[in-house]
Order: sequence, then C-alpha cells, then structure tokens
Amino acid sequence: MLVKEIMSKKVITVKPGMSVHEAAELFIAKGISAAPVVDKSGKLLGIIQERGVIFQDKKAHLPTVVAIAMGFITLGVKRFEDELKKITASKVLDILEKDFLTVSPEATVEDAATLMIEKDSYYCLAMEDGRIAGIVTKRDIIRAIAHA
Repeated sequence: MLVKEIMSKKVITVKPGMSVHEAAELFIAKGISAAPVVDKSGKLLGIIQERGVIFQDKKAHLPTVVAIAMGFITLGVKRFEDELKKITASKVLDILEKDFLTVSPEATVEDAATLMIEKDSYYCLAMEDGRIAGIVTKRDIIRAIAHA
C-alpha cells in the first residue's frame, strides 16, 4: 500500500503571521495537532505542532526562570535563544519547526511508518514537486492496518 492511498489530501495550512492564539483555536476547531506553515505563494516554511503552542503558554515562575538560566549553560546560545523565543512567541512564525518528516506519495506505508517510529513523530508530510500533496498521521496508518 502506498502513502498516496491513505494520506489526507486536504491539508490545513497556516500563515506565518497568524497569532499563536488563532492557531490554537484552529487546532481545536479542525481536530488537528499540527499544521504546515506556508507563505503567500504556498511555499512550505515549516510546521507547527501542539507542543509549540503549549510551550508558548508556559508561565515564567521561579523554577522556569532557573531552568532557563540552566538551559543557557547546558543548551548553548543558539538553542537557548530558540527556546526563549518559543516562550515569548505571539506569531506562528516564532514557533514553527523547520525539522520535520517528509515522504513521497509513492512511498510505501511501511516506509512511512518506519520513519515515523524511528523519528518519534506523529505525522509526516507527503511532498511532490516541492509542494504539499498530503499529510499522513499514525492514525492513518493504524486505519490502513485495520482495513487491510
């Protein structure tokens, strides 16, 4: 079975200028946990996930401040700045992730499942000619197994 047979073709995307609050509302309204971020021309910039939205809602109490300070020491400057940016984010652009999984729609479901398990990811974007063709989630794979 191929990815194109189980992927969701109607992919809900968000714009980089959308507020994090609006993205959270969209996630709830559409029952999704991640969304690709695309610019005006449809170019894929990254993806946002629930964890980015949740991370942004952290409260800056003493343990968090201490963790941030320790993070500076243990994470290094670049990662520390990225984490701090997520906490203070107000726009989707501030929490988008550029490291995400992609497969071809022609890939096998087994290959997509293996990749998702190895990388501990709930979703995988199906890309074709540099464009989003669909999205596959672990639930899609389970559904395919159940109907096989």
